Amino acid sequence: MCTQNKTVKSKVSVYASGEELMMDVSQSRRHQIFLPLLKWFVRQGITPNHLTGLSLLCGTSFCFLIGQDQNWTVPAALVLLLLHILLDGIDGPLARFQGTAGNRGSFTDTTADQIVVTFTTIALIHSGLVTAIAGSLYLFFYTLVVVFAMVRSSLAIPYSWLVRPRLIVYAWIPIEIYFLPGTLSFLLWICIGVLGWKSITGFIQIRKKL
Repeated sequence: MCTQNKTVKSKVSVYASGEELMMDVSQSRRHQIFLPLLKWFVRQGITPNHLTGLSLLCGTSFCFLIGQDQNWTVPAALVLLLLHILLDGIDGPLARFQGTAGNRGSFTDTTADQIVVTFTTIALIHSGLVTAIAGSLYLFFYTLVVVFAMVRSSLAIPYSWLVRPRLIVYAWIPIEIYFLPGTLSFLLWICIGVLGWKSITGFIQIRKKL
C-alpha cells in the first residue's frame, strides 16, 4: 500500500489555489525559522501526526476551560488555544522536512482544524461570548466551504481564493474578553457574509460540473 501511495501522481487538495501558493511561502519561512526545532523533533521520533494530535488536544481542551468561573481557567484556555495554533503551524513544515507531506496529511490536518473550529464555536456560544445565531451560522458556512473546497478540488475546479477566518476569530477572543466585549459576534457576521458568498459560488460551480 505504501508503494502505491508514493506512485500516485494526482493530488486532491483541500486548499484553494491561492491558499496553496501562500502556504508554500509561509511553510518555507517557517521551515527556516523552526529548523533547529524540526531537527530535534526528528531525533526524538516525533511525527507530524503527533503534532496534529497534540494540536487537536489543545484546541479541544480550550473548550472545556473557557466557560469555567475560576480566575485561572480563561488564561489557561487562551494559552491552550495559542498552543493549538503554534502546533498547527509546525506540523506542515515538519512533514515537508521529513519528506512525508501529502494528501493524507493535508486531509488529517484540515479535519483536525475543523473539529477545533466546531468545538470552539460551540464553547463560545455556550459561554455567552457570541450569540447563538451568529455562532451557528458561522459554523455552518465554515463547514460548508471546507466541504465544497474538497469537492471542487476532486472535480478539478478548485477555488481560486478562499478565506478561512478561524485564526482571525481565535485572535479576537482575548480582545472580546478583555477589551471590547460584544464585538466577536460582529466579527462573526462579517465572516458569515464572506463564507456565505463562497458557499453560493462553490455550489454553483459544483452543480455546473456534475
